[in-house]
Amino acid sequence: MSELQIAAVYVAVNILILVWLAFRVVQRRFKGKVSIGDGGSDDLAVAIRVHGNATEYIPAGLIGLVVIALLSAPVWMIHAIGVTLTIARLLHPIGMSRGPIIFRQLGIMLAWTVLVSLAVALLYLAFS
Repeated sequence: MSELQIAAVYVAVNILILVWLAFRVVQRRFKGKVSIGDGGSDDLAVAIRVHGNATEYIPAGLIGLVVIALLSAPVWMIHAIGVTLTIARLLHPIGMSRGPIIFRQLGIMLAWTVLVSLAVALLYLAFS
């Protein structure tokens, strides 16, 4: 697989995570008959926030991942960043929803690590 094909796999998986989280919001909206806002439902408010958090972090991570692939980053780097981003974006909603809080904390720390690593890698690849 080429660098870009590897990145495409992680892009696809993370898009599916976004769709899964959006579906969870829609389910709770139907259940509570809420069209706009959270209708005072804590469950819906959490689902909205979990999806919102993913929409804040996943796009930046995926853009960085595709750009390092286009800049011919080593395959190991693309996999390391792609796997870490994906794990982070799975742990975070589990920890926010009903799982152990440590999952939420690990998810956000891994996401921040990915973004900082991407920034460093992008600067390195851009100037080398």
